[in-house]
Amino acid sequence: MEKKPFVTLEQVKEMTASYPTPFHLYDEKGIRENARKLKAAFAWNPNFHEYFAVKATPNPYIMDILKSEGIGADCSSYTELLMSDAVGLKGHDIMFSSNVTPAEDFKKAAELGAIINFDDVSLIDFYEEIGAPFLETMCCRYNPGGNFTLHNEIMDTPKDAKYGMTKEQMKEAFTKLKAHGVKHFGIHAFLASNTVALGYYPKLARILFELAVELSKEVGVHIAFVNLSGGVGIAYRPDQEPNDIMAIGAAVKEAYDEVLVPAGMDDVAIFTELGRFMLAPYGCLVAKVLHEKHIWKDYVGLDACAANLMRPAMYGAYHHITVLGKENEPCDHMYDVTGGLCENNDKFAIDRMLPKIDIGDYVVIHDTGAHGFSMGYNYNGKLRSAELLLKEDGTVKQIRRAETPQDYFATLDYPGLKDEKVKTKNKIASAGLLVCSLSRGQ
Repeated sequence: MEKKPFVTLEQVKEMTASYPTPFHLYDEKGIRENARKLKAAFAWNPNFHEYFAVKATPNPYIMDILKSEGIGADCSSYTELLMSDAVGLKGHDIMFSSNVTPAEDFKKAAELGAIINFDDVSLIDFYEEIGAPFLETMCCRYNPGGNFTLHNEIMDTPKDAKYGMTKEQMKEAFTKLKAHGVKHFGIHAFLASNTVALGYYPKLARILFELAVELSKEVGVHIAFVNLSGGVGIAYRPDQEPNDIMAIGAAVKEAYDEVLVPAGMDDVAIFTELGRFMLAPYGCLVAKVLHEKHIWKDYVGLDACAANLMRPAMYGAYHHITVLGKENEPCDHMYDVTGGLCENNDKFAIDRMLPKIDIGDYVVIHDTGAHGFSMGYNYNGKLRSAELLLKEDGTVKQIRRAETPQDYFATLDYPGLKDEKVKTKNKIASAGLLVCSLSRGQ
């Protein structure tokens, strides 16, 4: 699959007149088209619902786009719940899945009427102890243990994962929840990450459908939904084929018809919690080449670093790189593409064949729309970049301003820094850059 940026050199030059690099850029048109494709793939299930994994791209403007496409929010923390509330998501438009969960998080989820997904049977007693209300619809997370395999390939090892309950614990949990007046039950599981394989969702679905039938019979409860969670990945490398979501949806339907329908459970809704699949291809990191270095290898240094995109440094993850304006030039130069952190793993690419790169060139680092900005950090005092939205009409909107040194100092109460915080706050306000309010309509 050919990797083409959704932005041109001319567009980037126009953007940088107002917004200096680096910045994360999102493609509204691509986001909307992909959301509609997902819903079409599961249209056979009347109550299908996608809950976008907020952790992947926690920006209210992005969430608002998805909300307008009928997509809810998968939250894992108090802060994500607040953000979901701010964009107008409440009730069963929020799925709350957390582990080692603080009391305040549970209480906030209950206050919003979210579907609460218990990660462990012990959390049900904890939930009762803190005085949180049991709702009519609640969920539990399943961990089947062992290795999760597809065609003799180990996809992941649930036995090593900290998430979910055993089958016996699921029965115990449902029995406890039933005693507390819960009427409708959900089953949730997450067994593998970033799969590029048609068989992942269908196999997971079959496991959860069979469990649903068993729990319905043995505990005597109504299974309202099965949440397949996330795990459907994207093709980060050009030589990978992207997931065919229509084929995946059809294969899940086949499992549904073979397991649930004969059991008289054809009212079970299908939920998903996709983050990477929903957003990653529709975001990129735009950076400028600042320096070049020639020692034992050839290096090009960007004004972005691992503080802006951690995945290559943390996981050795591949992200495709396009040098804007040189898309059709031969990739006949080998570079390490680096940032400026005091860590040798601060590299976006190692021994990557690219066109000849010159200082001042703009590069696009692909597929950063999920787990890109959200994993940023402040090592070396580096500051998080701005986030921009390329709207359907071709205009650009800043949806998060870049951090300033005073943002970095904001939690410090230290002489000499306090005044600087005030100065910067006033400066930002006078420049009209406070565009990241969570208030709707701003």
